Amino acid sequence: MPNANTDNPSALSQVQHRAVSELLRVSPAADDLARRFQEAGFSLALVGGSVRDALLGRLGNDLDFTTDARPEDVLRIVRPWADAVWDVGIAFGTVGVQKDARVGDTVQRFQIEVTTYRSEVYDRTSRKPEVSYGDSIEEDLVRRDFTVNAMAVALPEKEFIDPHHGLDDLAARVLRTPGTPEESFSDDPLRMMRAARFAAQLDFEVAPDVVAAMKEMAGRIEIVSAERVRDELNKLLLSAHPRKGLTLLVETGLAQYVLPELPALRLERDEHHRHKDVYDHTLIVLEQAIALEEDGPDLTLRLAALLHDIGKPRTRRFEQDGRVSFHHHEVVGAKMTKKRMTALKYSNELVKDVSRLVELHLRFHGYGTGEWTDSAVRRYVRDAGPLLERLHKLTRSDCTTRNKRKATALSRAYDGLEARIAQLQEQEQLDSIRPDLDGNQIMGILGVRPGPVVGKAYQHLLELRLENGPMEHDEAVAALKEWWSAQN
Repeated sequence: MPNANTDNPSALSQVQHRAVSELLRVSPAADDLARRFQEAGFSLALVGGSVRDALLGRLGNDLDFTTDARPEDVLRIVRPWADAVWDVGIAFGTVGVQKDARVGDTVQRFQIEVTTYRSEVYDRTSRKPEVSYGDSIEEDLVRRDFTVNAMAVALPEKEFIDPHHGLDDLAARVLRTPGTPEESFSDDPLRMMRAARFAAQLDFEVAPDVVAAMKEMAGRIEIVSAERVRDELNKLLLSAHPRKGLTLLVETGLAQYVLPELPALRLERDEHHRHKDVYDHTLIVLEQAIALEEDGPDLTLRLAALLHDIGKPRTRRFEQDGRVSFHHHEVVGAKMTKKRMTALKYSNELVKDVSRLVELHLRFHGYGTGEWTDSAVRRYVRDAGPLLERLHKLTRSDCTTRNKRKATALSRAYDGLEARIAQLQEQEQLDSIRPDLDGNQIMGILGVRPGPVVGKAYQHLLELRLENGPMEHDEAVAALKEWWSAQN
């Protein structure tokens, strides 16, 4: 098991203990599979992130293996053993496997990927990597992205393989590349984003030569597909320390290519420092939104927090009295959010939700100290729809003032708004606001067939419902007839 030179023997001892514990836990599945490869004349090793996570004491049930067997041989070996097999990644040498195995007193499900020794190189004119297979695990490990991901454990004998001193770097909590950073990033430019993502996930530092290469080669990220960039950005945002990764993207220039709206927030302050640094404010809002999450990382909320002020650079105005204004930046920002997220190939639903949150994030600031009518509160709930809880969190997170009195006043005002919403929801079922008459009732009362007039009547009754709250049936019928009379 782990054996490497380190200046911290006690830390290494802890790593060894964690790794042994983690590997023993997954042995029922891993060792059984390894013996099948051995019997077929092939080698199998746990590799990459699985080894790193075992050493960190955080290995899950998603296991990555590497082998000298070619994909067709892998399929032949795993099909009689696995509960399910998928080959969607076979063009890249990867076979997916699902296996239920007994671990102690429980049966656990393992998601396994077995990949043939390989190397990947990007052609400068192509978005797809060229894959070639290797014949040794050393050849496979040198093409890995970072040394902490270039370790392996040969199975079933459990021999630790660490030709690039990944264990030392793991103990030092630093990200380095097995070869030169330039060679690594030339092979796959997405690795530059992965550096930022791992820094955010693991709270590691990135080695200076790696940062320098990221700055020099940032433009190469343009060759990578939008889908791969999006997936890395998601993993970064959903990590424990997204600010760390985002800062690295901005400082190396990568953000200029993948999310240019973020570095654009670094507006120069006016000479009197009369407005906040929007970039720093945004990162604080993101961290404050994360602190309000209740059921784990929320990608929708985190994207909205990150993008909520991207309309400010385009709307900034220096007023005659010296103030700086950003009128309608929420509307402009919502459009920019939709455009950027669409370019990154996000789903239509996620684009719609995040854009809506950006558009609504300033709405509360018209509330004052509670001057809104019940009608305005109903409209706030109606416009937020199923995003209301996220809008609550985003709005609260958007307060980054150092003025404690102002921050307390804003918090109390929003407490008041939430209390009013809760009261109205209890009285009126605000979550499903509808007119007091449905379409069939409207047609029956007016004696009309389906058509535009029914929609107009429905919208009129909805406006009355929002303005005045629920009406009795007879009152709603009278209001509808009054409207119909005015139309004719």
